[in-house]
Amino acid sequence: MSGKKILYVQTSGTDMPQRLYSPFILAQTAVSMDMEPTLYFLGEGISVVVKGNAEKIKMGNFPSLKEVMDNTAEMGVKMLVCQQSMQVFGQDLKENDFVEYAKIVGAATLNDLVVDADGTMWF
Repeated sequence: MSGKKILYVQTSGTDMPQRLYSPFILAQTAVSMDMEPTLYFLGEGISVVVKGNAEKIKMGNFPSLKEVMDNTAEMGVKMLVCQQSMQVFGQDLKENDFVEYAKIVGAATLNDLVVDADGTMWF
């Protein structure tokens, strides 16, 4: 990779499907541009990576959100879930409730990612 890091933060949840595809498509594009993208799911955004949710979302001529997510993961894009958001928005969620490629991290991780990124986008 070129060394450029880009961070996409997903704060919108499954109740706003029109805001869910962009970070994945942009992350895939970043990989093709030799950048290092990371997706961070925060707040309501954690609902996107709960098992079974992305399969229910399909917009326009795009494949299901689950297919887009899987392709993004296969490209090596890191997907991180905010542990504190789990406590606020999904009190009963456990690590195994999320898709297998999502990793749970603490809030400090987001601060580190923002400081280290060459650019950030929030959805």
